[in-house]
Amino acid sequence: MSTHELKSAKFLRTKAQEFLGNRKKIQIINEIIKHLDSGTDVPSCLMSLELIFSTLLKEEFMYIEIVPLKPIEKSQENECKMWLKNTYEKFFQRVLDCLENNSNKIQLQGLKTAFTLICNEGKHPLENINSSEMCYVPLNKLKSVLIKILFGNSNNAHLINKYTEYLTYNDILFNTWKLLPSLTQKLSNPNETYILNYLGLLGKMQIQKNSEEKLLCSDGDVSFNFDENVTRKVLNKIWCCVMQWEHTKATHKQVLIVLLENVLKYLEKPLFLTDFLMDSLDIGGPVSLLALQGIFTMIQVHNLDYPDVYKKLYSMFEPEIFHTKYKARLFYLADLFLSSSHLPESLVAAFAKRLARLALIAPPEDIKIICMLVGNLILRHPGLKVLINRIDQKSSNTDPFIMEETSPSKSNAINSSLWELQSLQHHTIPSVAKSARLINSLPSVQWDITEHLDDSSEEIFENEIKVLSKMVVLAFEKPDGMALRRGEAVKRFWNI
Repeated sequence: MSTHELKSAKFLRTKAQEFLGNRKKIQIINEIIKHLDSGTDVPSCLMSLELIFSTLLKEEFMYIEIVPLKPIEKSQENECKMWLKNTYEKFFQRVLDCLENNSNKIQLQGLKTAFTLICNEGKHPLENINSSEMCYVPLNKLKSVLIKILFGNSNNAHLINKYTEYLTYNDILFNTWKLLPSLTQKLSNPNETYILNYLGLLGKMQIQKNSEEKLLCSDGDVSFNFDENVTRKVLNKIWCCVMQWEHTKATHKQVLIVLLENVLKYLEKPLFLTDFLMDSLDIGGPVSLLALQGIFTMIQVHNLDYPDVYKKLYSMFEPEIFHTKYKARLFYLADLFLSSSHLPESLVAAFAKRLARLALIAPPEDIKIICMLVGNLILRHPGLKVLINRIDQKSSNTDPFIMEETSPSKSNAINSSLWELQSLQHHTIPSVAKSARLINSLPSVQWDITEHLDDSSEEIFENEIKVLSKMVVLAFEKPDGMALRRGEAVKRFWNI
């Protein structure tokens, strides 16, 4: 914060304290609001007005008791309260406008101020509520905040991350779920920004209540009923709309991420997603990979029958995968899909052979994973040891394997050998060569490739340096007796 901003913040806070010391000086509020409207020192103005109205809410200074069928008593005190209440509502609207400001700093301060006011109004309502034993949340204000976040003209990921901090309170989490259906566009083609904001928020929300039962709008003396059945029903209702939206490549990827990580296990009829997942397989790239993960879950949990899934998985292993961010997920999925010992050996042999061929052009860290993955395949299918023992094929010229074949069953891999891994046993990097030699003496337990999915070439280099650093040359001239030779190098570096 600059010197000017510090002086301004101190001045505005002094003004706020001056008003709180004498509530008749309402012109001070007008001065600060006017300063806020000018667009200068906006965060300081927000904090000063936040202090004023938070204090007024805590002291219930703006509360006017409304008796049914009885007009409000006209008095100077009530007129002052009405003016403050109207000014408070107008100020909250200005706070909401700050969420659309070009400055992230102002946006975040606006969101913080909005929740501070929601918190204090929840604890000290401006109106009569039915029961003082239930937690009260001003839903109209919470909904206004959500509208600004979701329907903004830009990607509000930073605001959503800040909003997530308030989702740790069960009353905010539950009421956000209740408000979502009214904020879910029923149109089939909402704009991309709205979809990304919506999915960004949905991906941060959990169905169950938080383990630490905190309430933002209550001091803990009241009860709050977090009904998980309600949140599940809301999720299923809004997801039907999400599936009907027209997705771009960016939103399609995001909807699959949210589906796999947050939604799929709570859907009442997950098999309705089958067509969506299968269509996603044809898009390519990370979208296809995410769809493949979804299909694996459907096969494993919901008994979905998809006979071409292995052909799709096989087609994803291309040289380009080594230059993508999702290669680790692909290796992990391949190990899961090929974990069954009941798969045909010809199918598994095709994957082992294709992986071995790709290892010839793979980065060092990926070669190590491929060697472990191929080793796991052989451990699950001992009949594939013939690919190691067959020595009549030592190059691509005599190899019957058809690399260009898209169908694994037609690749003729079962009649081939893993000469590629034998070649890698002479790799220039010792640790890579060691990984390739593991095929010659397989262990009894499969490798856990998840421990190595995040390995990088930099880590391999550092490890090799550590090994080589131990090989320090202590003598540069071969001694011919008990005394040191007195060469020029000795005289230059040593004083003996």
